[in-house]
Amino acid sequence: MAEKRYWLLKSEPESFSFEHLMKEPNRTAHWDGVRNYQARNFIRDEMQKGDGVLFYHSSTAVPAVVGTASIVKAGYPDHTAWDPKSDHPDPKSTPDKPLWYMVDIKGEAALKHPVTLTQIKATPALAKMSLFTRPRLSVHPVTKDEWDTIMEMSKKGA
Repeated sequence: MAEKRYWLLKSEPESFSFEHLMKEPNRTAHWDGVRNYQARNFIRDEMQKGDGVLFYHSSTAVPAVVGTASIVKAGYPDHTAWDPKSDHPDPKSTPDKPLWYMVDIKGEAALKHPVTLTQIKATPALAKMSLFTRPRLSVHPVTKDEWDTIMEMSKKGA
């Protein structure tokens, strides 16, 4: 069995918030609609069942990690790309030659205190997060130390 990995998944709360995830049946949902090749490669090639997820709200007044989740189904073709009525269709992707992939995630818990982007930027232990080197990506690998630091910060608040 592969070693557990950790990820930060970004979502705009008006599109799909952590609260939405926690209201889904079994607190489980597809993480679909990713249309960036590097993020797709993480989903397709690296994310595995059991990996940890930091759920991050982006494009909001106070961007922050707001909850945790886990991968419950590893990468598989994103069928929303084949649906012209979906929010993210891509006619170049087909069932026979899928371009895009998704995972299923299960919400675990809201953080006691969300960890804001400002707090993350001010924390030396988090200075090398890919969140800063590839800010437009919606999927980021997170080290175990980064995960642990954010979990500790969430217990203490600002």
